[in-house]
Amino acid sequence: MRAVPQFGERRSDRTYVDRPAAFGILERGGKIALVHIVKTDGASWHDLPGGGVDEGETAAQGVMREFGEEAGLKVAVRSSFALADQFFINTDGDAWNNRGEFFALDLQAEQPDLKIEEDHTLVWMEPSAAISALRHDSHAWAVAAWLRT
Repeated sequence: MRAVPQFGERRSDRTYVDRPAAFGILERGGKIALVHIVKTDGASWHDLPGGGVDEGETAAQGVMREFGEEAGLKVAVRSSFALADQFFINTDGDAWNNRGEFFALDLQAEQPDLKIEEDHTLVWMEPSAAISALRHDSHAWAVAAWLRT
């Protein structure tokens, strides 16, 4: 069994809670889907669509739900291709260790009525540019791993 890479800095003054998470890579026309998040305080960043897996849901179900909520896209899972963990502190100050599973996805439909995350905007970016733009090192690593598949 391969070791799962761990990204992010673990601050000694924080207790990190393990959180199952799922993220996806959806390619269209040589570009991949990202979400650009802009908070009310002006902070902004890019992430792969995805997030925490809800209780009772599989990682595959979670990534499909998150793509709808964040990007208004209905997707299907093609394959799981990587696992990676990421320490981070969210904007509410909660310390998490995302135990991430990364999926290659297929687009089924644009479905704007699924989108509920008002601060998330779908953007399409070339993979090499996405690697530089992504907030989390685990996401950048996953895009590089996806490019090698």
